[in-house]
Amino acid sequence: MSDIKFSLQEKEQMIIKLQKYFLNELDSELEQFDADFLLDFISKEMGVYYYNKGLHDAQQVLNEKLDTISDAIYEIEKPLP
Repeated sequence: MSDIKFSLQEKEQMIIKLQKYFLNELDSELEQFDADFLLDFISKEMGVYYYNKGLHDAQQVLNEKLDTISDAIYEIEKPLP
């Protein structure tokens, strides 16, 4: 798996969300520098769990769609004489 890269704008949005969370939920101010390091830590150490969960969810959706397609093909199959 290659590293997941976010655009500067995406990273800035995530940092703002972290800062808002710290302020609203923990009544603590998280400076830009600290928020950047925290985001990097979360991405590096926990991102793989979210990534893998997303892959498993996508695989489940794909399997369900393939089952539907298989059923549709079975339904149009012509009986042998």
